[in-house]
Parts: sequence; C-alpha cells; structure tokens
Amino acid sequence: MNLELDHFFILVEPEAKVADMLVSLGMDESFSRHHEGQGTSNRRFQFSNSMLEFLWVRNANEANNGPGRDLLFPERAERPIASPFGVILHRKDNSNLNMPFKGWKYQPDYFNSSWAFHVGENSSNLLEPLCFYVPFMEPCSRKIEKGTFKSISGVKIYTPAKPMSNILSVANTADRLSIGYGDQHLIEVTFDDNRSGMSKDLRPDIPLIIHW
Repeated sequence: MNLELDHFFILVEPEAKVADMLVSLGMDESFSRHHEGQGTSNRRFQFSNSMLEFLWVRNANEANNGPGRDLLFPERAERPIASPFGVILHRKDNSNLNMPFKGWKYQPDYFNSSWAFHVGENSSNLLEPLCFYVPFMEPCSRKIEKGTFKSISGVKIYTPAKPMSNILSVANTADRLSIGYGDQHLIEVTFDDNRSGMSKDLRPDIPLIIHW
C-alpha cells in the first residue's frame, strides 16, 4: 500500500500537562495551536519524519457541534473504553491518488478551503483509533541535528477491538505503523532504532511506552 505515517496523536486531559514528562526526558517541544471549529488544542513534539501530538478537548460545545462533531472527541475523552489515539497518513509518492479506505470528508475551519481530511468510516467505533488520510500532503523531511530524539522508527498501537475493522487493516500497511490486538489501549514508539537501549513506560499517566 502506498501509505506512510505522517503523525499521530494521544487524547489527554486539558492543557496536556502530561507532556511535561517527555520534556523532562529531553524531547524538544514544538509550537502549539487551537483547532478552531474542532474544539481542541494541542502540544506537539516534532521529529525529522513524524510528529507526536497531545490533543485535548478545549471546548466541548464546539467539538459537538462543529464540522468535526463526528470525530466524537468529547466521548473519546470521557469514556474509559474509548481509544485515545489517532493516526494521520499520507501517500509515499504520486503513484496512487485514490482514497485508501472508505470514509468521509472532513474540512476543518482551520484548513485552507481547498484542503480536507479523509476520515475512516470507523470513526464511530470508540474502541478503534481514528484514522485520517491527507490527500494533499506528500512526504517531507525535517532536519533534526540536536537532541536525543531525532526520528521515529516505528509506532505500534494496541486496541481491544476484535476483530479490527478494514480501516485499521489498511492503516496497518502504512510504513512505520503497526496496529494489533491488545487487552488495553496502548501505544509504543521507537526512536532512532532504539540505539541507546533505553525505554520508559509512562503509564498510568499516559498510555505510552517509548524506546530510544
């Protein structure tokens, strides 16, 4: 499949104070933004080939009534059974410009009028991570010369959804991403091929394990 992981997010408590745990480990934080019309805000950590985004519901009324209402962010934030994860995918090259899975068009208020996400039709299944495809985006590389965490080698997402939807099966083919069954929602991220041999389990504060 002509897919690659662009970035991914974890839905967390308001203000994403848990992100300070990554700062304390030496990760460099990027800029933050409000998602107008979506009712969310973020804190971001950018790497040479991807980005980790901590997302929270800033305005539940806006999230429930705006163009992103079918993403069900308030429900995902409030219900323990819900997946707090989302993956954003782009194509690796121009060889296939078709939508990779069934879904719906989402044009956020904060996007250029000619841009829109393609959201997987599994968005109504709270057990599964949200899946976004960005048809107007191509791979990009950022030069990261300093710091301990330079690039993401792989992201593994565990979900208790069984069987997985076809949407997740397609997302599972994307480079640097794998999705599989687990008895709890969890994400493992490996940086720089785990060269230092270090790992950190950030549970229960964040359903995240990192290797670097």
